[in-house]
Amino acid sequence: MASHQNGQHQYGVTEPLSTAGPTEADLARDRELDKFLVEAGLYESQEESMLREEVLGHLDQIVKLWVKKISISRGYSDQVVQEANAKIFTFGSYRLGVHGPGTDIDTLCIGPRHATREEDFFIVLHNMLLEMPEVTELHPVPDAHVPILKFKFKGISIDLLYARLALWVIPEDLDISQESILCNVDEQSVRSLNGCRVTDQILRLVPNIQTFRTTLRCMKLWAKRRGVYSNVTGFLGGVNWALLVARICQLYPNAVPSMLVSRFFRVYTQWRWPNPVMLCEIEEGSLGLPVWDPRKNPRDRLHLMPIITPAYPCMNSSYNVSTSTLRVMTEQFESANEVCKAVEMKQADWSALFETYPFFEAYKNYLQIDIMAADQDDLRAWKGWVESRLRQLTLKIERDTFGMLQCHPYPCEFVDPSKQVQNTAFFMGLQRRQGVPIREGQQFDIRGTVDEFRHSVSSYCYRKPGMCIYVSHVRRKQIPVFVFPDGVRPPRPSRIGLPSSKSGSPGSKGGSPPSKQGQLGDENDDVPRQGTKRGAEMPLEGVTEVPQKLRAQSLDSAIGLSVSRARAASISSAAVGPGDLATDELDDIPLSNTHKRVSDVPLDKLSDSFKKQRSPTGSYILTRTSSGRSEDELEDSAPKRTVNGQSTMVSKSGLVSISVNGSKTGHISTNRSILEERSKGRGFMESQ
Repeated sequence: MASHQNGQHQYGVTEPLSTAGPTEADLARDRELDKFLVEAGLYESQEESMLREEVLGHLDQIVKLWVKKISISRGYSDQVVQEANAKIFTFGSYRLGVHGPGTDIDTLCIGPRHATREEDFFIVLHNMLLEMPEVTELHPVPDAHVPILKFKFKGISIDLLYARLALWVIPEDLDISQESILCNVDEQSVRSLNGCRVTDQILRLVPNIQTFRTTLRCMKLWAKRRGVYSNVTGFLGGVNWALLVARICQLYPNAVPSMLVSRFFRVYTQWRWPNPVMLCEIEEGSLGLPVWDPRKNPRDRLHLMPIITPAYPCMNSSYNVSTSTLRVMTEQFESANEVCKAVEMKQADWSALFETYPFFEAYKNYLQIDIMAADQDDLRAWKGWVESRLRQLTLKIERDTFGMLQCHPYPCEFVDPSKQVQNTAFFMGLQRRQGVPIREGQQFDIRGTVDEFRHSVSSYCYRKPGMCIYVSHVRRKQIPVFVFPDGVRPPRPSRIGLPSSKSGSPGSKGGSPPSKQGQLGDENDDVPRQGTKRGAEMPLEGVTEVPQKLRAQSLDSAIGLSVSRARAASISSAAVGPGDLATDELDDIPLSNTHKRVSDVPLDKLSDSFKKQRSPTGSYILTRTSSGRSEDELEDSAPKRTVNGQSTMVSKSGLVSISVNGSKTGHISTNRSILEERSKGRGFMESQ
């Protein structure tokens, strides 16, 4: 919470890093940044702003009419019908004041106890909206983590949530910031209310609201252009970026936006994840609702990039982040930090920071997921479902290859105009884990992974005829032209890689200096692949009939224990044949056999050094230390783990460390010592 010290108002859980104000050079850069934002079209016109207010007014009248209609149908008295009320609240980018042209409005409908979600909201209100000519593209998502109605009202996109309070009458002056508002409400209503409560709390916890808004506009634009703005894909969404920016505003309370953008990348490049980002202390509350606490909740220990919401009940807003997406974001932070240094030294301008990330030049291999449906409405529903499952595909690939095959899901979607049916396509960049020696002829077979994904997607309960999905492996030269602007493939430089702060010029194109990470098999791009065809001609349902294999290098000693021991117990599968999905330099080298996933092998078939531990994010064979002692034997003698030169104890509740190339590492969960550190430190390393 904010506090008073030495006559100054302190925001956040620690003292500021600096209370210095801007210099003349900072103010000059700030004017340049503001000019760039205006030219980038981030601010909506007065006409659109007035239209949004008009739409919200109409929507508020609709829900009031809806509640009265429900009250009449329930047979309530005239007095109850007259007093019946519902109210619309906004949250997200619109409530924060950082929305731009064409963005949607996050809204919350709060209704009385007799207005149910399942019947009244998703049926009665849905049908009322369906009959209105102003409403288009109406799409209910009742099974989402936070149930939602999506639609357009007079062309303005609306995301409408519902919270059912334990009140017979909803007052017009309802204050949802009070903790008592959460009494006797269901879990979905708590999540829905949390959006508004978090937004309001963020605005209370930043030193300067206008400075916060401008900085957040910058960060959202940067994240979208760099392909890391998407909560559903495993990156960060609007509330995540708002919380990260708000923390920087607390650490530099007197800085202007140009300074805060630079400090943002400086701080988060050095942040020691999974230390949490928090705007205030976590409150236990009096209602007994679960809050984020790795000391008590085993699932919370598995979160890789905790960004904690400031309103009770405090939750991790970034639980979707995976190993792959955290890696991508960390690399993007490092690249942007170098560009900001160049801007401060007048070696680059702000446009260099906001260059679009050249995703289709960064990898040699890609996974293409084509989604099709009979009409636009079916595609909208089908695409939303499949997109929500793509994160699981990334997690499964990480799990089944022990992190040896790295995925980079791209949150943008593309449409192929040459197809006669409604369609959209998503892409994932694929590459072998960097910095590990290559052992020729050894691969992971993840056909089972794709099959698992197929079963997950096929479970969609609203699936209709014509809804289908195709999966294919495409190399860089085979990327379809419809993904490029104007359908024209740009000339490709000889080397392009993921961002690296250790090589190249800070002001290079896209802020992405050349690195080794994009050089996988570049020399072989022009080598024809005999007998290999695109898998896009085969629907995912047919993956078991046609060999469809996505291979990656498997490397001995890559996890500290010989992977070959597990392979010795695995069952050989079919040999590689035409139509296989393959990756890396071994694309054109025929292999005699492949192997099943270790996770498919019964535990009694593995050596006792390989005990499988299941978790929400996958399976890890990490329950033995390099000394051979089991986790149970480490109750009072947890091993030490060295990170950034500091020694950390691993609690019994965490995963046990293993030896990698002679040094201790491991999937170590957040433990008590790390949590206690947050009260003493800021969660990141000081600059050298």
